[in-house]
Amino acid sequence: MKIQEFELRTIELPLVRPFRTSFGTQTSRELIVVKVTDESGNIGWAEDVAMSEPLYSPEYVAGNLDLIKRFLIPALFSRSEVRAEDIAGLLAPYLGAPMAKAALETAILDAQLRSEKRSLGSYLGATKSKVECGVSVGIAPTIDQLLEEVSSYVDAGYRRIKLKIEPGWDIEPVRIVRETWPSIPLQVDANQAYAREDGDHLAKLDPFNLLLIEQPLDEHDILGHAGLARKVRTPICLDESIVSLRAAQDALALEATTIINIKPGRVGGYLESVRIHDLCVEREIPVWCGGMLETGIGRAANLALAALPGFTLPGDTSASSRYFKEDVTNPFVMNDGYLDVPQGFGIGVDPHLEFLDEITTSKEIVSR
Repeated sequence: MKIQEFELRTIELPLVRPFRTSFGTQTSRELIVVKVTDESGNIGWAEDVAMSEPLYSPEYVAGNLDLIKRFLIPALFSRSEVRAEDIAGLLAPYLGAPMAKAALETAILDAQLRSEKRSLGSYLGATKSKVECGVSVGIAPTIDQLLEEVSSYVDAGYRRIKLKIEPGWDIEPVRIVRETWPSIPLQVDANQAYAREDGDHLAKLDPFNLLLIEQPLDEHDILGHAGLARKVRTPICLDESIVSLRAAQDALALEATTIINIKPGRVGGYLESVRIHDLCVEREIPVWCGGMLETGIGRAANLALAALPGFTLPGDTSASSRYFKEDVTNPFVMNDGYLDVPQGFGIGVDPHLEFLDEITTSKEIVSR
């Protein structure tokens, strides 16, 4: 396809409640929405899941916006025609920035599939029409507030609860949640908040029958995770450490993880996500789809990915109402703990342009 122009919007969408992790507290979701138009008028949408500040990863909204305009789009415009399958190779000389690259690849893939009248799910290899919903619960001000929030999600029908933890907010809140809901699938996410010497402390989580402990140590400490995996009975799951297929191969070779969280933005896009999924299926390693507080644009694409056969654990694919009073697309509504996988062409959804305009803080057109 020949790309005619990119539209780059920065939007800010309020959250229904503050979301606190060891990286800080968010009250709104700022992100970049990418729209691509080809010479035939086909349109594709995607979002860049980088946060406002470089706290979760080195990428951040303002930096990625500059990188996309200054380097990545000119690299794509240097070719007369491109396909989504070409994007990773074309942009490889520009180091890092998987979230920015993923946004461009996904927007182009959306337009490409719409022109071919194919859904993203069928293209990726989805085998399910609906996906189990899990929910991520931030660090609460008090135990009582934590229990109130978790109770609301259990009552809503979520099939898995994930608790954010950090030193000083771990054993006791997890114990109380587990005692209150003895049988619900429960896991914890540390977002790199612990150190190698915390192994004995983290082993105190073992009695609570958790699905996994997600990313307890620094993302670069693969050996530390391998050592920790020998100290605790609860399975170790890597998130921030898995930035590519190669990273997944290395982590599995070192026995640093037995479960992998695949986040498309973090690994550079949905095509690399499928490669990691296929590796894990081959190695009999469970995978699940992580979330980055996506709008309906990103949520639609994540559901298509999570419908692949290797995604055997509920992911962070919550209903739109978990985060937003109003989403940028038709809301994703949970039914009996599941979300339907979009069946339309491309990602299967379109944004509501009037609302998108209301929450847009900047917009720029970059033409060939």
